[in-house]
Amino acid sequence: MTWNELVTSALLGTARRTPQKPAAALLDAAAIETVRRRAGARPATARARPEPAPEDPRPPLPPAARRRLAQLLADRTGGGARRSAAPDLTELLPQWLAAANRHGYQAPPALLPALLEAARARTDLRPEALVLGGPGARWLAGLNPQWKYALRTGPITPPATKGHPDTRTWEEGLFAERAAFLTSLRRSDPAAARELLAQAWATERAEDRLMFLDVLREGLSPEDEPFLERTLSDRSRNVRATAAELLSALPGSALAARMADRARSCVSLDRTGGGEGPRITVEAPHECDKEMERDGVAVRPPSGRGQRSWWLSQIVEAAPLVTWRERFGGRTPAEIVALPVTDGWQPELHAAWCRAAVRQRDAEWARALLGPASEPPAAEGSSWRDPAKLLTALPAEERAEWVARFVSAHGLSDAFRLLGVCAVPWAEPLGRAIVDALDTARDAGSYPWSFSGVMGLAERCLDPAQADRLEVLTAHPHEAEAGGAPAAQGSGAAYWEEAFQRLVGTLRLRATMLAELAERPGEARQG
Repeated sequence: MTWNELVTSALLGTARRTPQKPAAALLDAAAIETVRRRAGARPATARARPEPAPEDPRPPLPPAARRRLAQLLADRTGGGARRSAAPDLTELLPQWLAAANRHGYQAPPALLPALLEAARARTDLRPEALVLGGPGARWLAGLNPQWKYALRTGPITPPATKGHPDTRTWEEGLFAERAAFLTSLRRSDPAAARELLAQAWATERAEDRLMFLDVLREGLSPEDEPFLERTLSDRSRNVRATAAELLSALPGSALAARMADRARSCVSLDRTGGGEGPRITVEAPHECDKEMERDGVAVRPPSGRGQRSWWLSQIVEAAPLVTWRERFGGRTPAEIVALPVTDGWQPELHAAWCRAAVRQRDAEWARALLGPASEPPAAEGSSWRDPAKLLTALPAEERAEWVARFVSAHGLSDAFRLLGVCAVPWAEPLGRAIVDALDTARDAGSYPWSFSGVMGLAERCLDPAQADRLEVLTAHPHEAEAGGAPAAQGSGAAYWEEAFQRLVGTLRLRATMLAELAERPGEARQG
């Protein structure tokens, strides 16, 4: 019987197959046929061996840091929904990768598969993981389709010869590869990146033109103005709007001058207010002409927004802020912001100035619009200010000091977004203000889980050197007011105690991790 006949007999049963064959005989025949088939098989042609992985000249990790990376990669799935007093290793892996890359280490070859797998599951890890993995990670990704993301998003080496880049990736790569190449070239040679984009501009899709244009934000300079001015005539409205936004961030551009002229015709200083003193008057545009539309002013307002106020806000936002010092008799930004505005135009005007301060990175205007940190925060939706965005226009140290004063005055309820724009690790005044506010919330019997987000930020952002000072916070507050209840009871007290223990433990572990990465060959760690 042939192999197919044997299989059919086995499937149907020996009693139902003609000619009938005892089961034992069927198995014997199958065994013989198996040997015959295997003996007659010809060996497959061997595939060519892959090229060896490129050499990585960077130094290897110190032994303790290598063991730490293996531990972090092994525990990257986390410990379940409920957190304990132990540090959360899944949140430490991004910090460890960033710190290792600052030292310029390479990943151990044996850990490359686990590193690529971790980055496949978490997109936030990919930039740092692929830098640490280096050429070995990209080589290994070429052998496994599950890791092909590394070939699309991996770091592109800047061209070695300035002004003469190797453009094969730009001409033949996927969109993500081309975007990464253009970003890298922009950092090393801004003019070459701009020229490369200009040459391919007419053949690119609208959505790709928009993304490529965004690359010019980094290193934006007056040399980019001619290209951006031509882009104002692009057939895509979104591309035109982005080009206008970039041009308005260049105070000396022709578009900025045109917007300044329009803004001056809309906003002026009225000195005839009698005893009330000078005040700002506003006359919003009555139409949006073709020239305004070409300069990025959107004609149709969002739902619920008036046309004239919509046009006004776009004009003021795009006008250079130096316009207003000249317009209002040399007054400082703080003095201008303090002037009354007639006919209820203040929220619209000040909101546009806020966006202009952020776009033009003007710290003096940002300070004036932020005001004192001690002022109570306005109810959500009722304020024209966005402190989190305004803070980005301030130097990092000043930003942290303002948020520290805000937290000291108002607690943590409205501070979460503000903390997100502060440099890590937090400066000592900010870290102290955060810890004091958490301690105050615990003593006041506040609902503990409402502060879990801030506590998680503190674990990642506090300076590890603060761990010893925070040890006292891990004690359980047993003392009670005379005749009253403890400051925090039941599961709330247990949560606070556990959270502070985890905070201190995480800070100490972060300090240990940084020390391991700083070790030099031949050094031995104690304890």
